[in-house]
Amino acid sequence: MTMKTSLIAAAVSSLFVLGAAQAADKPEMEKCYGVAKAGKNDCAANGHSCAGQAKSDKDAKEWVSLPKGTCERIVGGTTKTS
Repeated sequence: MTMKTSLIAAAVSSLFVLGAAQAADKPEMEKCYGVAKAGKNDCAANGHSCAGQAKSDKDAKEWVSLPKGTCERIVGGTTKTS
């Protein structure tokens, strides 16, 4: 293996390690229903297909994505759709 090849292999390996470390830092997420403000939902529900289309605050069918375990700590939040 030449010096250039060794350096390239080391650089590629370090990218894989860095990517794995960053993935470990991301918390597991869950859908939290009933807490989204109007226009601040994360995805489709109630007959619309896009984020940001919730018509009213705290609609039980609209959701936002939160770190796992956070939803149950918010008044009105649930991980189950009604």
